[in-house]
Amino acid sequence: MENIEKYSFLALDWLVKALPGLILALAVLIIGLWVIKKLSAILKVTLQKSGFTPEILSFLVTLANIGLKVILLISVAGMVGVNTAAFVGVLAAGGLAVGLALQGSLGNFAAGIIIVTFKPYKVGDWIEVKDKFGKVQDIQIFNTMVISPGNKTLIIPNGEVINGIITNFSKRGNIRIELKIFLPYSEDFPKVKTLIMNELLGMEKVLKQPLPEIGIEEFGASNLIVAVRPYVLPDDYWEVYYDVMDRIKSVYHLNGIGINFAEGQQIGMVGK
Repeated sequence: MENIEKYSFLALDWLVKALPGLILALAVLIIGLWVIKKLSAILKVTLQKSGFTPEILSFLVTLANIGLKVILLISVAGMVGVNTAAFVGVLAAGGLAVGLALQGSLGNFAAGIIIVTFKPYKVGDWIEVKDKFGKVQDIQIFNTMVISPGNKTLIIPNGEVINGIITNFSKRGNIRIELKIFLPYSEDFPKVKTLIMNELLGMEKVLKQPLPEIGIEEFGASNLIVAVRPYVLPDDYWEVYYDVMDRIKSVYHLNGIGINFAEGQQIGMVGK
């Protein structure tokens, strides 16, 4: 009985001494959770204005929310006399282990943040990364989704994108189609140039500014090699590409323009 009274007295004495700290810790916990909620809302609005995709936005807000709550709980535990040094050490070791295990994924995640922040490209742009060409469908946390001209979905890790050369065909609002055609030396180049230019300017999806470019690029063995370079909107590239080829063929056909082919020479006979 005496032991019970003794321990009850000690417990009551501890409670009286610890009560102010417990009340303060509880107040800090309640206020801290309220502040974290407000900060999360502010962070969400800020990230939305920065153009982050919903997936990345949700991930970042959740990550920040959890991190702030962990810091708050450690602080509150320290206020009530709990030794938090060991707990912090365990968290640090766990964080290091997870970081090493997910090194590649974390690199892709960081690259995704860089892409969304600095915007080397955006959804809808035509890009080329490490010989992979297509239209950006989505920018995700770890990968960029690209649709190729053959309607294939290319999943490119964001780390590869950032560490390589990015060619953005949509950044300037238009893209140039680059064609090379043969023209016999006997043909009147200025006349043929005018015919092709008129054909290009009559095409609805060929841009008038900047104007198409047509010029002699090389002197081939049998023909002039002529560069034909109309400008189009990125989404119209392939449609106009094939249409231009078809129209140039029609110009040649209607004006009786042929193409010279170099004839091969017999330079030796086997077994003789």
